[in-house]
Amino acid sequence: MNQNTHNKSNKSLLGLTIASIGVVFGDIGTSPLYALKESFSVQHGIPLSTDGILGIISMLFWSLLIVVSLKYVYFILRADNNGEGGILALMALALRTEKKNSENSNNFRWIFLFGIFGACMFYGDAIITPAISVLSAVEGLEIAAPSLSNYVLPLTFIILISIFSIQKYGTEVMGKLFGPITLVWFIAIAFLGIYQMINYPAILSAVNPYHAIKFFIVHTQQAFIVLGAVFLVLTGAEALYADMGHFGIKPIRRAWFFVVLPALMLNYFGQGALLMVNPKAVANPFFMMIPSAIQMPMVILATIATTIASQAVISGAFSLTSQAMQLGYLPRMTIKYTSSTERGQIYIPAINWLLLFLVLALVFIFQKSEDLAAAYGIAVTTTMVITTLLASVVMQHVWKWKPLYVKSITGVFIVIDLAFFAANAIKIPEGGWFPLLSGLIISFIMLTWYKGKKLLKASGIQQGISLKGFLDILIQNPPHRVDGIAVFLCSDPLSVPAALLHNLKHNRILHKNTFFVHLETVDIPKVESNSRFILENLDNGLYIIHAQYGFMETPNLMKLLKLVEAQIGFEFDIMDTSFFLARESVVPSNIPGMSIWRENIFAWMHRNAAKPSDFFHIPANRVVELGTKVEI
Repeated sequence: MNQNTHNKSNKSLLGLTIASIGVVFGDIGTSPLYALKESFSVQHGIPLSTDGILGIISMLFWSLLIVVSLKYVYFILRADNNGEGGILALMALALRTEKKNSENSNNFRWIFLFGIFGACMFYGDAIITPAISVLSAVEGLEIAAPSLSNYVLPLTFIILISIFSIQKYGTEVMGKLFGPITLVWFIAIAFLGIYQMINYPAILSAVNPYHAIKFFIVHTQQAFIVLGAVFLVLTGAEALYADMGHFGIKPIRRAWFFVVLPALMLNYFGQGALLMVNPKAVANPFFMMIPSAIQMPMVILATIATTIASQAVISGAFSLTSQAMQLGYLPRMTIKYTSSTERGQIYIPAINWLLLFLVLALVFIFQKSEDLAAAYGIAVTTTMVITTLLASVVMQHVWKWKPLYVKSITGVFIVIDLAFFAANAIKIPEGGWFPLLSGLIISFIMLTWYKGKKLLKASGIQQGISLKGFLDILIQNPPHRVDGIAVFLCSDPLSVPAALLHNLKHNRILHKNTFFVHLETVDIPKVESNSRFILENLDNGLYIIHAQYGFMETPNLMKLLKLVEAQIGFEFDIMDTSFFLARESVVPSNIPGMSIWRENIFAWMHRNAAKPSDFFHIPANRVVELGTKVEI
């Protein structure tokens, strides 16, 4: 590698590292706003003594080291599915070995159910993160300008509505500012921590785990309860893994160890030093550690930082929804691409406005960040437990690690995860019910859609006619052939599409060039263009196209046909091409499958799903839809 190439590589790595600071670490980076404040909540009854403060700070310190640094940064980031991360990517990786055995095996079912529920809990996180982050930042007005306290809720509503309203414009421009602004945030909170530690340097003794252990021994019951609040320092750790595909492992690891972790540690230790000197600061230690001269600028910076954190989790919800649609877990929805260069930057209107409604409802119901904190932890702890379980499957069956090694690693992590989960489970009556209820409802929707699609496919196969056999007979007794190109979408590559049968029945014609296209989603994130499709030439102007897409991709039929042109020797003139689609009307029945009420829900979702022409980017004026009824 020459010097110029080496320099370019370093610049690229530096750029990705700074960008990852904004997108990946926005959530965990704003946790100092509320984590320590909630840990010393009056409800927990933790004494503001030297031992109590050192114990809590020590717990924060070791939680960040063990859960984030060791579990996620060192181990979980290794579990990349062709460079992509996230719980659905991890589930697909874990299921890959099980599919070789049987999709009906117990292991397959459990991995599938855990993965789906873990993904659904992310939606709970996507609702709570904007609410608690923005609200906790705006609450800084109560310290910086007490006369504006009555405006906290209205300002929170205005900021949240603004965040969701600009989603349709995309994050391409804003994304360039995320890294530098969040970097400024981390530098600021680090210096605030150092500023306070000068007054009480003895706080650094909290790095000794003895203080955390002693705290647990002396205050066992209270320590267990406060563990749910301590966990707030870890919220956002899942983003390390979920955003791996956008930045890569190296930039995320460098950003964490060289910027984010030191800044968080310094700030938490600084808040601890402040409480040692001024116990009254427990009301809001983050904003009370700020010198009065810069309190208002810090409120503004905190609001911007929490907006960035919210933006990241909203974008994550869009990406997760897109993946779920591709894997067949959710009905098709309208997807809008907000960048001409980055296909991962998408906007899904239905999800955006649903999230906004739920976020505003959450703020209206709870009204204070400390009350919202009760609802926060349970969503993330559930996802963390599931991530550990799925990672253990990958370690043993994909990486082929020794069983004893796998059990030792996952045993340590699962004990810690379950301890945090149990501590947060105590808060279910206070607000933890919300993400659990949200997760269960979304899981039910996903499983109903998945099961309904399988029944629909099974019905088509059962009643279907062999495509190749039918075409052989058709050529022997040809209908009237007309000029032009016809494209038929096939849900099953072996069966005759219903649209063809209806076209022959009603119009009694067959186009001189007819293509049958089967689009399949595979369990890898992306499929290379040179492996995109296989073309079968059946002669007589009849072709079958088998195309594959990864679960991070959205099929584009027009782009696919452009790739096919080179092999067939003629162009797809759009004005000479007709796309025939079957518009299926699902009819619930007493045929064994799902209960009739679930079939009615599936039928409603199927009826309201985005049209295939919109989803597959087919020109609307070239589509011919032919209706058909299907009983399930």
